[in-house]
Parts: sequence; structure tokens; C-alpha cells
Amino acid sequence: MTAEPHLVNPHFDGDRLVLEERRDAGRVRYVFPGTSTPPEALHALSLDEALHARIQPAGTAELVLRAWAQRGAGAASAVEVHDPAALAPVRVRAGAIVIRDGRMLLLHFREPEVGGPHFEIPGGGVEAGETPEEAAVRELREESGLHGTIGREVARVWRGGRHEHYFLMTAEGRVGPLETLDTYGGVPVWVPVADLPATPLWPRRLSWRIEHWHRTGWPAHPAELADSIEDLQAPCTW
Repeated sequence: MTAEPHLVNPHFDGDRLVLEERRDAGRVRYVFPGTSTPPEALHALSLDEALHARIQPAGTAELVLRAWAQRGAGAASAVEVHDPAALAPVRVRAGAIVIRDGRMLLLHFREPEVGGPHFEIPGGGVEAGETPEEAAVRELREESGLHGTIGREVARVWRGGRHEHYFLMTAEGRVGPLETLDTYGGVPVWVPVADLPATPLWPRRLSWRIEHWHRTGWPAHPAELADSIEDLQAPCTW
């Protein structure tokens, strides 16, 4: 058996990234040539296509897409093979994406020790005996007072040993008084979806995608993303 390489050298054909296409139960995914066997058909994706494709390993894909979006095709060379989805999670989190009248419910935090004011999607850790779906409903109720109904799962994010599941949800009721909520210092606020790409929102790589999906349609299968971005104030376009 061939040992898994520790580095990948992304190959570009002009301004398109060359990847191998794979299919799992009819679902398309892409891998970097040379990271798996046997080799499959090669496809060249534009940056826009690659941003919305399922590329594995997710950690490697993040590094390549970040360099490509920031510095152009071919900027990413000798990228480390990193697959955070394959690691046993140290914590599983579930988050609730709730949108009303063009605004999304977020928690606003002002702690300076985490890089200044920022926003997070309501949610929290999955408890013993819970499914991620059940945890998303419970956390939304605890942090906002809203009673949510699960829709589709739209994203899975791996970060620092955490596996995070994000669900599109509808919710009834009104946000409760702050003193009745369990928000760990956050304040529930409604932020225009159009403002999300420029909002210091965690997870960073979901900020512009949610705005994009809200305009163009939600993904049929969850997006799979690594998110190692620490600077929430910087724009993210990958």
C-alpha cells in the first residue's frame, strides 16, 4: 500500500484547479491528484466552482482556496495534507441558522480577549444521548427563547478538534428577555443577511456562504469546511 503523502502540490491549468472527481452514492466529491488510488477522471474547476465544491481533505482544500482567493491561481504550492474530519472530535457542536424577514439571528459578543466584538451562530455542545438536531433545537431555545423546527443541514465545519453541524431552521416566538437566556455573555440580535459577508461572524467561512445560499438556494448536501481562520475582522472570500 502506498503511504499517504504529507504534502500536496496543487496543479493549475491556467486559472483552473485540476482535481480528481469521485462519486459516493451519486454524490460528487473531489480529491487532489496523487492523494488516493486508483486515479480517476481529472476535472479543472474555476475558483467559483471550487469554492462551492466538496473537496477533500477539507483542511488541505482550505489552505489551497485561501491562497488562490488571496493571491491568484498557482499561489498555493506544497500544501500540507490535513483531514480534520478524520480525527475523533473533542467536542461536537450544533448550530441554528434562523432567518426572518431578511435578517439572521446571531449572538453578539464584546469580549476584547477574542479579537474584539464578534458574532456567533446560536448553538452549543451536543449532550450525551442527543442528536445534533435535538441539540440545535435545545440550544436555540436556551439562547433565544425561540422554539425551532429543524430543516436541512447545510454545513459541517471542522475546527481545532471540534465537529460542528449547522441546520437551517424555522422558529416561532419572540426573543426572550436577556436575563432569562443562557448566552454566556452574548446578546441575541437580528443582522441583515446582506451584511453577513462583512460581519465578524464565527465560523468565518460560513459568513459569505449563508448570504450566497440565501440568494441562490441552499445546498442539497451539507457543505464540508475546515475553518482555521483566527482573524474575524478580515474579509473571507474562500
